[in-house]
Amino acid sequence: MKKIVCLFLVLCMSQAVAIAQESLAFKDGEKLTFTASYKVSGLMTELAQVSMETSEVKTSSSTLLHFKCRANTYKKLDAFFKIRDVYESYVSKYSLLPLLYKRDIQEGGYKKKMKYVYNQKTKTIKSTQTKRRGNGTDWVQDKNFSFSSGAMDVVSTLYNLRNLPIENAKIGDTKTFKILFDREETSITIKFVGKETIRAGNLGQKECYKLQVLTSGDFLKSGTLWLTADANKIPVQARFTIPIGSGTLQLTNATGLAN
Repeated sequence: MKKIVCLFLVLCMSQAVAIAQESLAFKDGEKLTFTASYKVSGLMTELAQVSMETSEVKTSSSTLLHFKCRANTYKKLDAFFKIRDVYESYVSKYSLLPLLYKRDIQEGGYKKKMKYVYNQKTKTIKSTQTKRRGNGTDWVQDKNFSFSSGAMDVVSTLYNLRNLPIENAKIGDTKTFKILFDREETSITIKFVGKETIRAGNLGQKECYKLQVLTSGDFLKSGTLWLTADANKIPVQARFTIPIGSGTLQLTNATGLAN
């Protein structure tokens, strides 16, 4: 009887996991490409290409999803201000909680790396920050700090947002996230403001959820995000205003979609 009960439980758990995986808005092999534009001298100018890739990584004890976001200025603009930024997050395939985060930014002559190793049980992070000095040497600083339950880096936050049941939201509904950036927590609130049909690169015109980004932080003044109103919830467009100007991200190509 015990064996039968155990077998029944295993089958139920397997089915629950399968259902959970079917509900994910993304999968191994997804790649999204965007153009990044910034208002220069009153004109919106395309400056860089941004990509978001999802892959599956197997470790000795589990299977993780690896989210990798890259931003590169176009070659013709590198002489003016070269950007080569990489943001990565490794999350549990089942809980979508991050276990490892890496940020490597090269903007002009400025270089900086940040690494978080999460302990989700103790809600602590082992972080390592590496900065390049003017003389070409590196300054490395290790620091451990605590984080609130549910707080995540910016990359895993975006993918968790995509997996929310926005289809059940009513206009005016909000969801608050705590984002970890440079070892500090910042709260942002996402507000559902309706639906809108906009251009979505190779996907053509798509009906999208329109989300307003609300924050009291000093960096972001305002922001709006559009996600496709389907099971993939692909970020199609983002508009943002910061103290030194405004910019736009526009989807150009989407492949390897989950649904």
